[in-house]
Amino acid sequence: MMAETKSASWDEDYDFVVLGAGAGGMTAALVASIEGMRTLLIEKSDQIGGTTARSSGTVWIPDNPEQRRLGIVDDEAKARVYLDALVGDRADPSLREAFISAGPQMLEYLEKRADIRFQIYRRHPDYRQELPGAADGGRPLEPLSFDGRTLGREFRRVRAPLRELMLFGGMMVTRAEAARLLRAGRSWESFLLGAGLTLRYLADRLQYSRGTRLVLGNALAARLFKKLLDRRVVIWYEADTTALVKDNGRVCGLTVERNGKTVRVRAQHGIVLAGGGFPANPAMRGRYLPQPVAEHTAAFEGCVGGTLQLALDAGAVLGSPGEDNALWFPSSIGRRKDGSTIVYPHIVLDRSKPGLVAVNSAGRRFVDEAVSYHQFVRAMYRAHRESPCIPAMLVCDRRFLRKYGLGMIRPMTPVLTSYVDSGYLKVADSIEALAQKIGVDARGLAETVRLNNESARSGIDAEFAKGGNAYDLNNGDPDNLPNPCLGPIEVGPFCAVAVYPTPLGTSLGLRTNAHAEVCDATGRVIAGLYACGNDMDSVMGGEYPGAGAQLGPAMAFGYVAAMCAARSSDLA
Repeated sequence: MMAETKSASWDEDYDFVVLGAGAGGMTAALVASIEGMRTLLIEKSDQIGGTTARSSGTVWIPDNPEQRRLGIVDDEAKARVYLDALVGDRADPSLREAFISAGPQMLEYLEKRADIRFQIYRRHPDYRQELPGAADGGRPLEPLSFDGRTLGREFRRVRAPLRELMLFGGMMVTRAEAARLLRAGRSWESFLLGAGLTLRYLADRLQYSRGTRLVLGNALAARLFKKLLDRRVVIWYEADTTALVKDNGRVCGLTVERNGKTVRVRAQHGIVLAGGGFPANPAMRGRYLPQPVAEHTAAFEGCVGGTLQLALDAGAVLGSPGEDNALWFPSSIGRRKDGSTIVYPHIVLDRSKPGLVAVNSAGRRFVDEAVSYHQFVRAMYRAHRESPCIPAMLVCDRRFLRKYGLGMIRPMTPVLTSYVDSGYLKVADSIEALAQKIGVDARGLAETVRLNNESARSGIDAEFAKGGNAYDLNNGDPDNLPNPCLGPIEVGPFCAVAVYPTPLGTSLGLRTNAHAEVCDATGRVIAGLYACGNDMDSVMGGEYPGAGAQLGPAMAFGYVAAMCAARSSDLA
């Protein structure tokens, strides 16, 4: 709903209000507070972090300060070439120009004013290596680890990651640490790492429901949260914003249902919408996402588009629809003992490794399995037009499963009975028998495996060039030659897991300008209203340039919105 008023009596009075406590929203709130504005952060749930808390926490920021410290001073021009080639006319060029400019400024600001730092991934290639300007590292940045104990009782407010992505159901590790832990039986250093992490976790569990050594997106969310608490920014939990209030066409406040009461809140210099888009809204998925419509999402369940509707009611419009209006993970689906659904994203830990193929109902490959998660799902939808490809089946042998794992099944898992009995994993003694179990053409699958095994020997994938670029190779197994991404499938029993399209976020959002100001159908600014993150129409036009390409723009435009509002407050 939207309320129009000429004069209002307010229950609460703030300079700046933010709706949504993910990385974008908390960045906006933190910057606004530092800039001297009385700031209110409203979160609909009882915890902070949203989808950020479940993510890798990586931010993709070209020409970032860490690159400059390493002497890389020409990345701005190269990134512009890359994004122009990737995005083209799918989005307003002024938006990506604003991102290229604001991203490094945001990182410098947070480091200088809030002591929030990141570390560079020197080797983490951009996703579209075939395009000019693509880099082999430097643009993605990883949050530093965070000690959750420093939050005291407020640690309970930090949303936990997916439990299936933690060891022992509660211990977080980075991807690099996970790779080292797999060598614990062969490396004294890796053994000591594992012992240290485990002892810390066991000590944590004496007082906490999970480990307090936070990494990835949980560390990023917790660190932003701690800085907000340190600055005494007011945070309302379990508060539902029901309407934006306008006065002479300007958004000047909002009504909030809180503790069973309706509260009218003045927002003198601006409101930022940072609700995370609509990946968890089945009706909106059905309206805006491709067929067959995704039934599940790995995103936070609260990302249902409520903030988008608030803006639409106030005269805003959505951007132009793209190819699929979402950013994707291929995910396998399981069930917990309590009956809840597990949506397990297959990011890089299995698809890129040697000895796995992804096939459609004809038993045929349809993509280089090592492409980015976003491109993999896009390939599923494109191939589905010709031959059923949803779900796609990831096929490997028991040797692969033991060495690399597959989805929820970790490497070196000795007994697979529970996965087989639940239907998550299909197993058979022959390729033909496996084909029958997973409902694909037996001759097609047998031929696919034969061709894969030939490619594994030659090191060349003649069909899809798997392992033929820096991104693929970075996620393969460097010890596997001649191609780190190609290996045979030949030692039974043979195994398969189904994967489905699942939106990790939505790319269709509110039309904004380069200042993160929300616009109406004519392109005119709706004064006082801003958006960032997935509430903002994708500045990449729904394309996915590299790791952290959601959080990087979300934080950059959260910063832009707060700085724009701060400048307007100076003029008031």
